[in-house]
Amino acid sequence: MDKSTALGEEKVATLLRRYSGPAIIGMVVNALYNVVDSIFVGQGVGEIGLVAVTLVFPLMLILMGVGMFVGLGAGSLISIRLGQKDKAGAELILGNALSLVIILVLLTTAVSLWFLDPLLLFLGATPEVMPYARDFSLIILGGSIFMHVSFGLNNLIRAQGDPHTALKTMLIAALLNAALNPLFIFGFDMGIKGSAWATVAAQIVATVWVLVYFIKGTGTMQLKVQNLRLQRKIFSEIARIGMAPFLLQIGAGLVMVVLNFNLLAYGGGLAVAAFGVVNRVMMLILMPVMGISQGAQPIIGYNFGAGKFQRVIEVVRLAVLAATGFCLLGFAGVQLFAEQIVRLFNGHAELVQLGADGLRFYLLLLPIIGFQLIGANYYQAVGKAGYAIVFNLLRQIILLIPLVYLLPHFFGLNGIWLAGPLSDLGASIVTGWFMLREMKTLAMRSKRVHDIPPQTQ
Repeated sequence: MDKSTALGEEKVATLLRRYSGPAIIGMVVNALYNVVDSIFVGQGVGEIGLVAVTLVFPLMLILMGVGMFVGLGAGSLISIRLGQKDKAGAELILGNALSLVIILVLLTTAVSLWFLDPLLLFLGATPEVMPYARDFSLIILGGSIFMHVSFGLNNLIRAQGDPHTALKTMLIAALLNAALNPLFIFGFDMGIKGSAWATVAAQIVATVWVLVYFIKGTGTMQLKVQNLRLQRKIFSEIARIGMAPFLLQIGAGLVMVVLNFNLLAYGGGLAVAAFGVVNRVMMLILMPVMGISQGAQPIIGYNFGAGKFQRVIEVVRLAVLAATGFCLLGFAGVQLFAEQIVRLFNGHAELVQLGADGLRFYLLLLPIIGFQLIGANYYQAVGKAGYAIVFNLLRQIILLIPLVYLLPHFFGLNGIWLAGPLSDLGASIVTGWFMLREMKTLAMRSKRVHDIPPQTQ
């Protein structure tokens, strides 16, 4: 059976395990990628290194949004095209996606390098932190094209029905990064520059791997030269769907900037370092949820395109249950072992206390986040870009930023930590209401399809 055809015929639970399993492992490994970086920087450079990496992180998030804009937007379209048996259309999207991500990354990288010092000052870099932040940023920006090409095209490998190869790509990058970090930081005494070079080197290898896969046509699709020429219609379709994850990344970057400024105001540099730990731990916990969402996306997109709405409902139900289970496990771990987790990054007593408080407060409603993320990404999978944008931005911008500004006036630093769970609660309530309506609509459409006499279907 063709890999893409299986999306509409195999048992839903089996498909979700097959697609989400590799995606979960890959996303967790990818999160460990950042955690490992921070642990080595915290232990090898000290608290100032953690502050520098945390301040630069919003810029990295925004630039990563380019890869998500193209990769996730094109991935949803490819899943739908394959569900419609349109292989040529899927390959056209693949070629356009590669050209688009290269153009956008070169533009954004050039602008970032030209205005690097003003950007770092805007992000909150002090004179003490600036040399570390500049050294790290220059190397990361110089190699950003490799990060975004490998990330963007890897989503297309998964979208065409080959999650295991997508996992191999992530494992190659993450394991190589983990091996090179201690070698460059401690072995070659390169400090924070060593962490950046380890990241870039790992992504170069991953990019070569992905390009070879598509050029050889190992999977369902093959990268063809004639498809590299950008078409306005393809660009607009990718943009329509990819805008949601892109704006989410922009939102995440803006939130980090707002949080860093408020953390500096109410807790100083150590509070910024503490949030750097909180953010990476949160990403690590939520990566299985994102893996489930990524695994579900091609199954949802294919079956939605094929008109098999009952299968879509089943995918969403199972994905929500699995995501909630992972969030409950993460919640228990954070509440029980917060201090021990922070000490992995740095043993400074005040930093440990600040980080532990941040973990417990900021992730207080972690158990409900899984449902909200699955619900928001469902709309992306079926091509409903407007809904996807709104629901993805609820937690990151619409609710969180006002709370980050408001609550510290009443609760000081604890107000910043409390802004997280309150935004999670509001976003989950709104997303839940719309998802219930959507599932009822799909159930009605499924019933109408089954009620049509066989000779007229």
